[in-house]
Amino acid sequence: MTAPFTKMHGAGNDFVVFDAVSRPIFLSPEKIRRIADRRFGIGCDQVLLVERPTVDGADFRYRIFNADGGEVEQCGNGARCFLQFVRDKRLTTKDEIAVQTLSGMIHPRLEVDGKVTVNMGVPRFEPSEVPFEASARENVYDLKVDGQTVSVSVLSMGNPHVVQLVPEVDSAPVNTQGPLIERHPRFPQRVNAGYMQIVDRRRIRLRVHERGAGETLACGTGACAAVVAGRQRGLLDDKVDVKLLGGTLRVSWSGEGQPVWMSGPAVTVFEGTIDLEKL
Repeated sequence: MTAPFTKMHGAGNDFVVFDAVSRPIFLSPEKIRRIADRRFGIGCDQVLLVERPTVDGADFRYRIFNADGGEVEQCGNGARCFLQFVRDKRLTTKDEIAVQTLSGMIHPRLEVDGKVTVNMGVPRFEPSEVPFEASARENVYDLKVDGQTVSVSVLSMGNPHVVQLVPEVDSAPVNTQGPLIERHPRFPQRVNAGYMQIVDRRRIRLRVHERGAGETLACGTGACAAVVAGRQRGLLDDKVDVKLLGGTLRVSWSGEGQPVWMSGPAVTVFEGTIDLEKL
């Protein structure tokens, strides 16, 4: 079966997006891995499926598959591209849509400057909701990794995140320690590992090792998690520019019990078709 696709990115976090509204598309984990392969496939961090909703009140269903073939709960950069995609494909004329995800409803909105703002929902801190093995909720936990103890913040932005403060993000052990944290036994569903350098109260630098994808040029939920973690420690203001390897996102959070808002670009790179049966 030949299927059209669109290659997109949000601050360098790149996606292959399929329209599964117009016709059903089934992608096995093996096919997703082949699509995501940067040498033998199209190449991407995540594959996104746009589907019809299965709950009342939603305009679309949003499914996210990491490069390793596993389905995950949330992707903020992908959510921005999702809205741009459904607008470009004339699947909707709305500037703001309600989107069903594995972690609940999100509401991306197209701004007049062309950027997309997403209500990423209320962060969750209880260990059982991350999920994370801990006896009680703390702002900072000690985590033993490869014989060392590191201090981390742990929370869920619809998907699990660890955030670690580092003095210099360029030399952070993202590609060596990150995979160990991702598969740490205290995280039964694995975890995204973020490394945050605070520039000042309104600016941070961030690198993220993403669960099932490795380090990406940007991670939207990771940017949200980092700002929340910094705010919980009293280190950041309520509006923060997050500089990632692929660009800058604006994240706003007014405090506990309130949703996190994220704004940034959504860019179409190219379109094509792929024969799914030959993968």
